[in-house]
Amino acid sequence: MEKAKELKEKLFRKKTNGWETLNEEEKEKAYNFSEKFINFINSAKTERECVKVLTNILEKNNFKNIENLDNLKAGDKVYYINREKNIYAAVIGSDDLKNGFNIIGAHIDSPRLDLKPNPLYESEELALLKTHYYGGIKKYQWVNIPLSMHGVIITKDKKIEINIGEEDDDPVFTIADLLPHLSSEQNKKKLNDAIEGEDLNILVGSISYKTEEEITEKVKLNILNLLNEKYGIVERDFVSSEIEFVPAMKAKSLGFDKSLVAGYGQDDRVCAYTSLKALLNIDTPKRTSICLLADKEEIGSMGNTGMSSRIFEYFLNELLEKTIGNKPGLLDACLKSSRVLSADVTAGYNPNFQSIYEKNNESYIGHGISVIKYTGSASKGGASDANAEFVGYIRNLFEKNNIAYQNSEMGKIGVGAGGTIAYILADRGSDVIDCGVPVLSMHSPYEITSKFDIYNAYKAYEVFYKDE
Repeated sequence: MEKAKELKEKLFRKKTNGWETLNEEEKEKAYNFSEKFINFINSAKTERECVKVLTNILEKNNFKNIENLDNLKAGDKVYYINREKNIYAAVIGSDDLKNGFNIIGAHIDSPRLDLKPNPLYESEELALLKTHYYGGIKKYQWVNIPLSMHGVIITKDKKIEINIGEEDDDPVFTIADLLPHLSSEQNKKKLNDAIEGEDLNILVGSISYKTEEEITEKVKLNILNLLNEKYGIVERDFVSSEIEFVPAMKAKSLGFDKSLVAGYGQDDRVCAYTSLKALLNIDTPKRTSICLLADKEEIGSMGNTGMSSRIFEYFLNELLEKTIGNKPGLLDACLKSSRVLSADVTAGYNPNFQSIYEKNNESYIGHGISVIKYTGSASKGGASDANAEFVGYIRNLFEKNNIAYQNSEMGKIGVGAGGTIAYILADRGSDVIDCGVPVLSMHSPYEITSKFDIYNAYKAYEVFYKDE
């Protein structure tokens, strides 16, 4: 019997709660790192705000804008900003760049409510804003919660930044739901249909503009007058704006033991933050280390700030031109030899909904970073599906460096589907695998992660950047 126990110990793969492996010093490091992450997501609730905060972090750590440099050498640290909505950063390695890069790619956009081009209207003496939801959301989760307003408005002669609802003395906004007493018809609908997309109208005011003149839409007029007095805008200026409404709740530690983080936008800013912070620890790697933070992933990675654009390749061409000199075909050769972690979150196992999971192949909160060979739909549709050699490389890298990791899928076959930027970089010829933090309540206004997993992601990304 003892021999069987020894054999089981040798042959079985253990599933271990990560907190059980930490001493008090390591636990304290995980908590401290996660507190800084909480501060980050509270200050960066949109992709533009992420770029601004992360650029400040990069510059404080001696990264320079690549557009201001003519030549680069090993050890140089550079970044490039694309239209204020996505950012790339690199540390030049000592090896010839033609031998490829170590790339970690995350995204900094999150599900939200965008304003329609002509959003403001009045109905029954209430002023409201029409929205068009962005990314995959459960619409019912976005009603009756405090919302804040973020973004930019472009007028004829200036650019105005908006941030209302985050400070203690700011007003907030909300979408008023139907009360239970009058919801008998609503309750008969399927969950997905109970709140229609056109019902996501944000309440923004109720006071009429004071006048003795006989005019209509006096509440709307009062709101526009307030906006004009504060920002100098008129209704037409909404056409050239990017206004996002996001949850106004602050991210905080969750649980009696404070082991979890609850907050908006952790998909995928938890991977964006950890991958960029890991890059700050890299001095002169052998292979050039690159952190790319993309926009538009939640709606298919399209557009000139999404991963499908050629802007990332422009950045890589700049690296080549300013180090070894560029030539036709060189970029393709570099990408073919590159290794990529698609740093995106995955679904954590939720014990409240056990029937949709296949327990042997799920990500568990507090068990470390998740390595996912393929995403896609039931038949692996839309997945890049990493080859066994690259999976073996990542596995051995993490085990050698004592990184807590787990291998998983996302739910039972046919139950759902998910996608990342992995396939886009795989299309360029690179070896790519998804590798990110498991999340509970993903795409909701208040997502949940483990501080252990967050800290392990940071450590995992650092050893990947440094590997030769």
